Amino acid sequence: MTATLRPPASACPACVAAPAAEALAERAQPSEARLALSLPTIHCAACMTAVESALEKVPGVRSARVNLSQKRVRIEAEPQMTAEALIPVVEAAGYEAHELDAGTLAATATDTAGRDLLMRLAVAGFAAMNVMLLSVAVWSGAEGPTRDLFHWISAAIVLPTVAFSAQPFFRNAWTALRAGHLNMDVPISLAILLAIVTSLWETMLSGEHAYFDAAIALTFFLLTGRYLDHRTRAIARSAAEELSALEVPRAWRLTEAGEEQVPAAELRVGDLVRVRPGGRMPVDGEIREGQSELDRSLLTGETLPVYAAPGQAVSAGEVNLTGPLVVRATAVGRDTSLHRMADLVAVAESGRENYTPLADKAAKLYAPGVHILAALAFLGWLLWSGDFRVALNIAAAVLIITCPCALGLAVPAVTTAASGKLFKQGLLIKDGTALERLAEIDTVVFDKTGTLTAGTPALTNRDDFTRHDLEIALALAEGSAHPLSVSLTAALRAAGISPAEVTGLKEVPGHGTEALWHAEPVRLGRAAWTGGGQSAATAAWLRVGQGPAQVFTFEDSLRDGAEETVAALKDMGKRVILLSGDSTAAVEALATRLQIPQWVAEALPQDKAARVRALSDAGRRVLMVGDGLNDTAALAGAHVSISPASALDAARVASDIVLLGRSLAPIPGALSVAASATQRIRQNFAIATWYNVIAVPLAVAGLCSPLIAALAMSASSITVSLNALRLKATK
Repeated sequence: MTATLRPPASACPACVAAPAAEALAERAQPSEARLALSLPTIHCAACMTAVESALEKVPGVRSARVNLSQKRVRIEAEPQMTAEALIPVVEAAGYEAHELDAGTLAATATDTAGRDLLMRLAVAGFAAMNVMLLSVAVWSGAEGPTRDLFHWISAAIVLPTVAFSAQPFFRNAWTALRAGHLNMDVPISLAILLAIVTSLWETMLSGEHAYFDAAIALTFFLLTGRYLDHRTRAIARSAAEELSALEVPRAWRLTEAGEEQVPAAELRVGDLVRVRPGGRMPVDGEIREGQSELDRSLLTGETLPVYAAPGQAVSAGEVNLTGPLVVRATAVGRDTSLHRMADLVAVAESGRENYTPLADKAAKLYAPGVHILAALAFLGWLLWSGDFRVALNIAAAVLIITCPCALGLAVPAVTTAASGKLFKQGLLIKDGTALERLAEIDTVVFDKTGTLTAGTPALTNRDDFTRHDLEIALALAEGSAHPLSVSLTAALRAAGISPAEVTGLKEVPGHGTEALWHAEPVRLGRAAWTGGGQSAATAAWLRVGQGPAQVFTFEDSLRDGAEETVAALKDMGKRVILLSGDSTAAVEALATRLQIPQWVAEALPQDKAARVRALSDAGRRVLMVGDGLNDTAALAGAHVSISPASALDAARVASDIVLLGRSLAPIPGALSVAASATQRIRQNFAIATWYNVIAVPLAVAGLCSPLIAALAMSASSITVSLNALRLKATK
């Protein structure tokens, strides 16, 4: 075994839950390798310098540049250099390091869209303030050459500002027109352009009114709505990409010539693969040699390891915890269970995209209506008065006064207010339409372990043992990273127990720990190994000398607020279902304790996804709450989904909402806030509609100049924003 492939210091599931993904080198030219490492523990400039200096001392490394905000380092090196060879260098410098693949780098690239919108908004706001100051002078009575000068100065400010700041609207409008349909950006673009054209015409003719302030105000308010909308639509990685990142980059293949390390992509069915303690299975297969314990939480969601021995089937992504194993591959590459799960998640994610938000529904009617109305006003006044200038002014006023600023702000203003309120309560909204979908929920599906329960076993029968037996058990438990041993250690230490003095302590892979106490053999582990019997509960057995084995029993404690949350949801009239990969007995016991009438046990990832899909096909609006990789497809396929912050990356990414705290208590309140938010959105649409019902006839009748239309438009936008802010005041 080389130095770069030493096993990790601990093989507990928590320590190996996020192993490094394959580093696919981005090659700018054949003679150079570009690698990237994640550095989760760096935090200052000194860390950056230390990492860069350590890497640049390695022969073959040409340069290393650390990005502190992204907590990663990019390395340019000789073609033969691998990330695997550089990780120990970073670790020797005192920092944790993991490989990053090209897909991860692309998916987590810095979000420039938000900064771009904010920059355009800032420029529009600065220009609007200056143009308004000039407009005040005109409104105050400036005449003749002075008025014309102020108009030309306004034009000099507004024209380049609109050309820069309004680009998102112009691009989207042009794209829509080229595709042969209308969207909200088409009337927006027409209103801005018509206001500018009319203003330039009036200025060239030394007219009394120019509407540059209206054009820049439109741009500013619309960019405000667009930026708020962007802020509520957090850009997150695809959950399918997160699952793909768990695929093992390289594997140790056994051949007649010995052991060789090869890319996992080169493995074929029938190959023998060695999987060391702490490593993930690179293939689906069957164990041929060795005994160990496996963390199968990827498939079942349960954190307790299972015994692994020759003849047992294993799946890609499972973690080998204690002993080395030799596995014969039965499925590789795209045929593994891990890759099939990623495909299942991708299908589920695409299905959610069919949801149509309220704003999009309104836009389908609004955009063509505005164009028809403005065109009729222009033609009507042109035929009535014969004055092209008057007809153009009235058409511009109609477009401006009906400009969808209020509609543009109706959804993002409410969503931003509601998201801020829920954040204070411990919920992070990731998707802009999540609140609308959450308000429609009638069925809540919970995962068990790690969601309704804490996911960590708790000792239940400490008082059944004598103190000296507890001391022996503690000494043995401290020699293992098994979850039951960790829980037993924590419970006995908290009770003030000190470990007994034992000798020859060792861990037997797949069985437990053993030692000598006063020259007597002592064992802590599985029933079959210690001579224990059957137990209905999760258990570990202690045997001292030739005496009978005694059982330590454990149960998974409830997550904070679980009982109150389930009761509150039922009081709200929601249907509650428990869906778990755990055993029938454990699921039934929890369902009985929480009074959940409908439950499903021993459900695989595809079973969970199918169950959620069946509920959806039956017309139910499903909220899925889960935390495991085995929940990812169900989370992505649900109408809306929530994951705890403690969930693995793929589950969090597949979810619309992240539960930041340890308690489930905020979930019923989130449903109430979502209902209130949807009500506010509908109120905002009503405000915008009534505003148009009142204002549009005035504009069509020629009673509103473009300037008055811009002021009225601004008033409607402010009204909508104030109505959205009322949401924060509600309980």
